[in-house]
Amino acid sequence: MKKLIFILISACAAQLCAQEARVVAVHGHRGSRGTVPENTIPAFEAGLMAGVDVLELDLGVTKDNVVVISHEPNVTPERCLDPEGKKLEKPVPLRSLTLAELKKYDCGTLPHPKFPQQIPVPGERMPTLDEMFAMVEKSGYEAARRVEFNIETKIFPYDPAATPSPAEFARLVVDVVKKHGMEARTIVQSFDYRTLREVKKLEPAIRTSQLTEANLVDIVPALKSVKADFWSPDFKWTTPEAVKEVQAAGMKVAPWTINTKKEWELAIQAGVDAIITDYPAALIEYLDARKAAKPQ
Repeated sequence: MKKLIFILISACAAQLCAQEARVVAVHGHRGSRGTVPENTIPAFEAGLMAGVDVLELDLGVTKDNVVVISHEPNVTPERCLDPEGKKLEKPVPLRSLTLAELKKYDCGTLPHPKFPQQIPVPGERMPTLDEMFAMVEKSGYEAARRVEFNIETKIFPYDPAATPSPAEFARLVVDVVKKHGMEARTIVQSFDYRTLREVKKLEPAIRTSQLTEANLVDIVPALKSVKADFWSPDFKWTTPEAVKEVQAAGMKVAPWTINTKKEWELAIQAGVDAIITDYPAALIEYLDARKAAKPQ
């Protein structure tokens, strides 16, 4: 943990934590997946320390209907160890576990092979959405006072047993958001438009974002049909023309997941409003350097 804190503090040097307006908003993907185990409280703290504009995260629901932060609808062998600290033989569905049972799994020890910079946090448990909001409310980092949240409902039409129904999922999420008074600071995103519609019914103040993985021939009508505030496409399908069309219709564009300087620059040139990245501190450093290099 001391090593983690030292490296994160170093990453905050040279104006990384400056709160000046940026060319694009920085969304820390799963907190700061490139440097800390994804979707953990330390990952979200790393994002706050870096000075992110938005914390991006994923949601699942336990057997006793607690909203937890997980990209998968399962406790996976790739991410977590079992209650005895051993490698899991197979995924364990979140919906088969109560929160108390889920909290016995270690989701901070295993390294991610795609992210060699990740610093393990042994013994870290899968957090609830409630715990994440509480951490931000108590945080001393400057970014915590104004950070927003881009939270994804992970729901699967082909596997309805993996989650509550769209309406129930939306209600559970909105209840937690409202408990912490975070309506104005929250965006709910999803590939599944059904939860987006339900969220808008329950609380119009919460913004929504339609995720897409492939090109849609006519994206604006699709976004308008669910009253989305954002379009969040796979970066590979993001063109300047599409960005302009969506923005002209009154919506913002936040592509995912962009991790290299070359791609950051392409996204900026395309005119996107936000970038979702696994390396928020590095992106902030890039944006600050880019701004400093411009003639005043």
